[in-house]
Amino acid sequence: MKLITFFKNVSREMKKVSWPKGRELTSYTITVVCTVAFVAVFFAVIDLGITQILNLLFE
Repeated sequence: MKLITFFKNVSREMKKVSWPKGRELTSYTITVVCTVAFVAVFFAVIDLGITQILNLLFE
């Protein structure tokens, strides 16, 4: 019984959700992809720099 009540409540709450429109969704998606790409490149450069420094120190 609790499971059925739970899904009824979920359904009721999902009707209240304000879903993003197409343009907003595209904008959010581009923002997330650019942020992830920037962070990935940033950490790759940092990792490369630390690797080079350690190689110089231990050679």
